[in-house]
Amino acid sequence: MITIRKIFLALVAIGSIVACSSSSSDDGPSGKTDTFDRGLLLANIADNIIIPAFEDFQIKLSALDVARGNFVNDINQTNLDALSNSWLEAYKVWQYVEMFNIGKAEGIDNTNHIGFVSFFNIYPLEVADVQNGADNGNYDLTTSNYHDGQGFPALDFLIHGLADADGTSIEKFTTNTNKDGYVNYLTDIVSRMISLNNTILNDWKNGYRNSFVANVESSKTGSVNKTVNDYVSYYERGLRANKFGIPAGNFSNSPLPETVEAFYKQDVSKELALEALKAVQDFFNGKAYNGSTNGESYKSYLIALDRSDLATLINSKFDAAREKIQVLDNNFFNQINTDNTKMTEAYDALQLVVVSLKVDMMSAFDISIDEGFQDNDGD
Repeated sequence: MITIRKIFLALVAIGSIVACSSSSSDDGPSGKTDTFDRGLLLANIADNIIIPAFEDFQIKLSALDVARGNFVNDINQTNLDALSNSWLEAYKVWQYVEMFNIGKAEGIDNTNHIGFVSFFNIYPLEVADVQNGADNGNYDLTTSNYHDGQGFPALDFLIHGLADADGTSIEKFTTNTNKDGYVNYLTDIVSRMISLNNTILNDWKNGYRNSFVANVESSKTGSVNKTVNDYVSYYERGLRANKFGIPAGNFSNSPLPETVEAFYKQDVSKELALEALKAVQDFFNGKAYNGSTNGESYKSYLIALDRSDLATLINSKFDAAREKIQVLDNNFFNQINTDNTKMTEAYDALQLVVVSLKVDMMSAFDISIDEGFQDNDGD
């Protein structure tokens, strides 16, 4: 597990660095004057996508906490199943907010440049952190030592995984000698997730939204430049590499099926991946979260720059990648162990989008990215 952990964290540290952009002129690479209203784009992103997504995430986390409370107050399989369902519903919404590592989300943890993701979805899980924490109660979820010992992966283990000498997942909370410690760890994880998301959401709704929309300048600190970089970085690492490339063995000498997302509830790995792909495509098209309307977007920005061909191509590549994912087993762990070729084909389809986003779209927008990020993207 230590070797896998090092591979994963190294890739995340490299690929998830928030990219820096250079100043651009009024004329894009094609020579066409860029008159696109970035303020309208940013307003749509903030008001119709980011804030509603974080609001829904908070609703789902609150429901998760209610299910947790019901379970710890009456520990039985029915309540554990309800807790599992709430975990999955929150995890699906997480796929829509993970790409927004900006503002307070970015500042929550700067030790490895990936901000709030550090506390929500670093996998594979370091199981020893959870078990030792349950054993002695000596843990600090605010430190980098516990980045891979909390969030959704830790809840996955607590709800669905087996602790030492346990025959079923519920035994962690009933017959295990550390049962009270597992209850405390479960409670502390959910509490921290709610607190962190509250901090991020409140920041958006109480000041940051206005400064974000007003910051229309084309520079490395401009809101469009930063969100484009975050978006591409998330797509390349959070979606393509973490969900597909690392487990399928694209970055190692052999497949690593134990690194799939939701390892202890493996039959939802495809569902989470498809949600993530929908999230990035909806964002590209400016689709309102939980709505049907489309506002200003990267797609409309490309069209304004006479690059409707690229906008169409990117959407077609998203669709092609989805087709490759849809034929996979619901359980990526099984898929890798039985027919990994299909998994690598899905990765390859996702990689084709990276080229269009990271090279073609960013060039059209005249936004550059950090050299280290470019050198490690697999293009």
